[in-house]
Amino acid sequence: MTTPGRGLHGRVLDTLGPEITAGDYPQGSVLRTDELAQRFDVSRSVMREAVRVLETMHLVESRRRVGVTVLPECEWNVYDPQVIRWRLAGADRARQLRSLTVLRSAVEPVAAGLAARNASAEQCAELTECALGMVANSRGHQLEGYLIHDIAFHRVILAASGNEMFARLGDVVAEVLTGRTHHEVMFEDPDPAAVTLHVRVAEAVRARDAARAEELTRQITVGALQELDILAP
Repeated sequence: MTTPGRGLHGRVLDTLGPEITAGDYPQGSVLRTDELAQRFDVSRSVMREAVRVLETMHLVESRRRVGVTVLPECEWNVYDPQVIRWRLAGADRARQLRSLTVLRSAVEPVAAGLAARNASAEQCAELTECALGMVANSRGHQLEGYLIHDIAFHRVILAASGNEMFARLGDVVAEVLTGRTHHEVMFEDPDPAAVTLHVRVAEAVRARDAARAEELTRQITVGALQELDILAP
């Protein structure tokens, strides 16, 4: 589905981006904008606009008299939420999810420990509200409702850490959680132990217990990796 508000170039991106990240166009492939414009039945200016977006993601490089060249994966902006979304939609989903979950396991426990030291009263209250929302949506196959509160919870943790680098990973974590849900790499109801851990993290942050907040969040990320062993081996 084309993302609303992106127009014709969005329609192109929604097809071409996943094709590139899935390897349909291997590294070094040269794409001709006139041929692509014809394929998607759009003007060359629309096609150039789509290519510019792909360039900002470092998926391609455009050169005069050469064309649009697909760059190697090592140059992609793998933190771009759209790139994450496209990669999670592909056949290599399991590896991508594992890579992102390992990233979470390295960052989020530390962020939670910092949040216990730095969170404002408003952030503590928001974290508790998110955790209770997760509890309320953890039964009866309410994964979409659960997802909303889960994303909000982890965004607050990252932001409350007081570290702007961690805070900027909020979109990355949101894409991981969304992709895991939408691609059914989740149990029909969330693991009750994981839900309880989120509540305890909120309590630890509110109590300013940095060591406990860090350890509980580490347990959350370890559990997420264990779920992948079962659901996306």
